[in-house]
Amino acid sequence: MNLRIGIIPLPAYCLTLVCLGFLLALGEISGDISVMIALLAVFGFTCAELGARIPGLRQIGGPVIVTTFLPSCLVYYKLLPNELVSSINNFWQSTNILYLFIASVVVGSILSMNRLTIVRGFVKIFLPLVAGSIAAALFGTLTGMAFGLSAHQTFFYIVIPIMAGGIGEGAIPLTLGYADILNLPQKQLFAQILPAVMLGNLTAIIFAGLLNQFGKRHPCYTGNGRLHINDDGTLLKKNNNAVASVENIAAAGMIAITLYIMGILVHKLIGLPAPVTMFFLAVLAKLTYAVSPKLEDGAHTVYHFFSTTVTYPLLFAIGVTITPWNDLLAAFNLANIVTIFVTVLTLTTVGFFVGRWVGLYPIEGAIINACHSGMGGIGDVAILTSANRLQLMPFAQMATRLGGALTITVAIGLLGLTA
Repeated sequence: MNLRIGIIPLPAYCLTLVCLGFLLALGEISGDISVMIALLAVFGFTCAELGARIPGLRQIGGPVIVTTFLPSCLVYYKLLPNELVSSINNFWQSTNILYLFIASVVVGSILSMNRLTIVRGFVKIFLPLVAGSIAAALFGTLTGMAFGLSAHQTFFYIVIPIMAGGIGEGAIPLTLGYADILNLPQKQLFAQILPAVMLGNLTAIIFAGLLNQFGKRHPCYTGNGRLHINDDGTLLKKNNNAVASVENIAAAGMIAITLYIMGILVHKLIGLPAPVTMFFLAVLAKLTYAVSPKLEDGAHTVYHFFSTTVTYPLLFAIGVTITPWNDLLAAFNLANIVTIFVTVLTLTTVGFFVGRWVGLYPIEGAIINACHSGMGGIGDVAILTSANRLQLMPFAQMATRLGGALTITVAIGLLGLTA
């Protein structure tokens, strides 16, 4: 029982795997939440273990890469049973579990964070993010031109989509704006930019894994999850002498859900994305001392539970449902690969050096900038997991959501002027 696959004791893992195999053979895999938890946990942690044991790959985020992209490949080549795929798709669509995860991690980490770190961190990540975005746009466009692509094609269809904030809140509104200006079908434009978003996210995952390895070899460049050099302690402030009660853990979880529901309401009223509203409300609650220390301890446990137990099952579900393998393959030509690589590399490198200049730990600054090239909340989860720094999720959400919104606004404005 002390041997585990992920968090699952080995005997329980073997029994669950055998039972799932029989259920699949009998055609009895259902959308029952207990069955789905077992299925996603077994397959998610299996993929993570596989990625962690492949030499070379494990140093660049192997567990995340394998857990996200292997199921996508298996679905594309029809190597997973159709009943299993359809059950996971139905579960994903009906539960929207990604936003429960993001709410728990973002609110949990913010409420258990040092207040001074919040204020300093959000102010100081702004300059590296802006400088990185401008430099990435410039060098990415020049790289595409060097490989024979036009400046217009490179900038609007490769570089900008990488930094637009993902798919739902990035690529879709971006292509809707493009469609209005160019009088072209939105679906055509979406299909054109999606490969860049996918490959940009994969590149950021690899860079995050490399940064994590670099930090292990050169500890002077990293805070191991602490963002600010002058922070007086750990990023997540936890009272180690007290154990959070079950009631306080549950209450903190309900606070996270309440803030997300408030975000949904604000989105319906004024169109501001729900995660952004939730993020600001959590920061406001923290800075105004609206949450008691006992609930802050509960929030820390909520964050730790979701980051430890839910991440890899969630990534497996993401790979099955919303990571199209054919779109990733579509980006595999030399001009696209090099352009995307240079764009993400520039964004990350500027985050490293400018972050150090403004007083951030360089590796943490680089990772936050890398999240600006991810696939929204999905990308943040994958990138931060690859870097082993999920506690940076609030700052990653700011880089992704707000940075993406500003990128879309600027891009649509420039396209309107040049069209």
